[in-house]
Amino acid sequence: MKPTSQSRYTRVLLKLSGEALSPAHGGFGIDPEQATFIARRIKSVCALGVQVAIVIGAGNLWRGAGGVARGMDQSTADHMGMIGTVMNGLALQDALEHEGVKTRVQTAIEMNRVAEPYIRLRAIRHLEKGRVVILAGGTGSPYFTTDTAAALRGAEIHADVIVKATKVDGVYTADPKKDPNAKRFEFLTYEECLERKLQIMDLTAFTLCMERKMPIIVLDFWADDALEAAVRGEHVGTLIADADMHR
Repeated sequence: MKPTSQSRYTRVLLKLSGEALSPAHGGFGIDPEQATFIARRIKSVCALGVQVAIVIGAGNLWRGAGGVARGMDQSTADHMGMIGTVMNGLALQDALEHEGVKTRVQTAIEMNRVAEPYIRLRAIRHLEKGRVVILAGGTGSPYFTTDTAAALRGAEIHADVIVKATKVDGVYTADPKKDPNAKRFEFLTYEECLERKLQIMDLTAFTLCMERKMPIIVLDFWADDALEAAVRGEHVGTLIADADMHR
């Protein structure tokens, strides 16, 4: 895929945590204002001619680990989390549509009344037509995180890069909130991340990205213009990729 004149990447898989939709003051639930903020950020990237797919978590609605800790079967807890990602996907779709961005929600757990089933070629076709595609329902199987879903879907739809949206402006040598001397990495190879035991994604997801040579950009989604700048190929956040892929 050839990028447009305004961007380095043509097709981007954006990984959002469920907490991105939480109220700004914290807590659980879906805040429509946060959904609108996210939608406007995504709209600005679409305006560059970039195809955008999104995988979103459900931590704002349900944490499976908490259920398991209280004796719930993990398969049940994980399926509840996957259903939660569909709720978040629908909320984000609504916000995007209100911003004039055509959006489709596809889910690995079939819910034909509210969303399309995930079909790889259909998702790609939507992207080619300029629609944002929200890929909900995780992988459709328990025991896998939404990080793994992002890596898997990114590989399946041939995304050029995975953008992991966080509230930190990249990967640091230590926790920047605790260590004032912590330094941000501008570029890391996959091997360096493993050697330093940096937890970019869960190991299953990270290994899939490494095997597929799929670059990962970790950035502060809430920083002004950070997402747009990263898509244009500017030095924003931390890029994790092969050694020969310096920006």
